[in-house]
Amino acid sequence: MTRQKPLTTEELAERTGLPVGTLRYWRHAGTGPVSFKFGKAVRYRVEDVERWEQAQYEATRVGDEVVTS
Repeated sequence: MTRQKPLTTEELAERTGLPVGTLRYWRHAGTGPVSFKFGKAVRYRVEDVERWEQAQYEATRVGDEVVTS
């Protein structure tokens, strides 16, 4: 399995549509997706971002699921 290149804060902002400042604040507050540092550079693993996105979906979705037979 090949790992994808970790995302920068700017790349994550583009992916999610969230402001960079929000992502920086969440990192400072200890919320948001898991992040780590390469030296001084903050990075986000794609796997961690996808897990966080799924958790956000499950925690905030509204409405019934469509069931097809």
